[in-house]
Amino acid sequence: MYLSKNNYLSFLLALFPISFIAGNLIINLITVLLIISSIFFYNKEIFKIKFYFLDKIIILFFFLVLLSGVVSAIGFYLDDSWKSPFRTILRSSLFFRYFLLYLVLRYLIESRIINLKFFFITCALSTLFVSFDIFYQYKFGQDIFGFETVWERKLSGPFGDELIAGGFIQRFSLFSFFVLPLFFTEKSKQFSKYVIPVLFIIFFTAIILSGNRMPLLLFVFSIFLILLLTKQARRFFLPFIVIFTVIFSIIFNFNSEVKTNFKNLHKQISKISMIMLNKDLGQERIPPYFKEFSSFYETWKLNKFIGGGIKTFRYYCHLRDNIDKNSDFICNMHPHNYYLEILTETGLVGLFLCISIFSIILYISFFKKYFIASPLQKNNIIVPFIFLFLTEIFPLKSTGSFFTTGNTTYLFLILAILIGLVRRENSIENKY
Repeated sequence: MYLSKNNYLSFLLALFPISFIAGNLIINLITVLLIISSIFFYNKEIFKIKFYFLDKIIILFFFLVLLSGVVSAIGFYLDDSWKSPFRTILRSSLFFRYFLLYLVLRYLIESRIINLKFFFITCALSTLFVSFDIFYQYKFGQDIFGFETVWERKLSGPFGDELIAGGFIQRFSLFSFFVLPLFFTEKSKQFSKYVIPVLFIIFFTAIILSGNRMPLLLFVFSIFLILLLTKQARRFFLPFIVIFTVIFSIIFNFNSEVKTNFKNLHKQISKISMIMLNKDLGQERIPPYFKEFSSFYETWKLNKFIGGGIKTFRYYCHLRDNIDKNSDFICNMHPHNYYLEILTETGLVGLFLCISIFSIILYISFFKKYFIASPLQKNNIIVPFIFLFLTEIFPLKSTGSFFTTGNTTYLFLILAILIGLVRRENSIENKY
């Protein structure tokens, strides 16, 4: 195949799933390469792109991140409260690379420069690799790279001591179900009815064995919604229910680690529900994982409106008024929820901007795809991006930090492609 500049950019985009396995250094490298290469090839066209209302809100959010970082740095410098007061400014400035990633991807997708076929295929191959690596680790106690099981109830596969294999599969496996129907249509009808259920069994089993419970719930939730709302996929609904019930029942009943893991999840949910219903917020009865969520409130009150700057929760949390110095739990690196972290680090203004961005995107994609007559109804390539974006911003879940390399890159990757696909169909009003 001739390596034109379009194929080269498509290849760079296709490397993202692999980079998430390789680590943050490779993620940043691919991000920078894609940005620089795109600007080099299409600089005039990219910077002449029309900014709609949604784009302007996104720009405001990035400006707020920089502003909150500068304000916090000034405060740190004046009272000598942090050894490196300008680290926050540096982090806020480097965060701007995600706006550039959004800008170039939106242009490349909207202009039909990038071929998403390669991206879908590498997502499928990467998630299959991680899944089979988990099976290997489950069988032999270590994965193919020699990473041993770090905790008996969880398997990390190729991620070493990071227990995120289930999250990786949840985030990228959905594209696997669309490879045949979208890009190999001649063989799709013949093989899809066999391949798609097998893929579901592989990914579902791998996520269960990984021990990552929230990714499992989000994976099942996204599959359920797709089968419910997508006409072409409804024929798989009954097999999905049967396979889900049988596989989970077998693993749950014959694997003691899995049984313990999900019984603990049930106990945790029940305990949190009882605490909230009874309004029993006594410190001695609140479990540690609940305190991680509750610690954000007093931290947020220190910088209500524009926040304390990205990745400053770990500092301001120790300054809150109601901190119990005698408690085993004092602070964590972040509040383990995207919205709580956005609130504490970019304030009420940042939370408002993010909710506005997410709401507009859901309206112009999900709502227009399934509830309004529009060209999007005939566009199935957008489906996995819609539901992966929906599960990524789902508010009622425990998460890693919003402002880490992996999470931010993934969110803006999905967000940019999704918006580019919507705009490509000319189904969006100018005001959005």
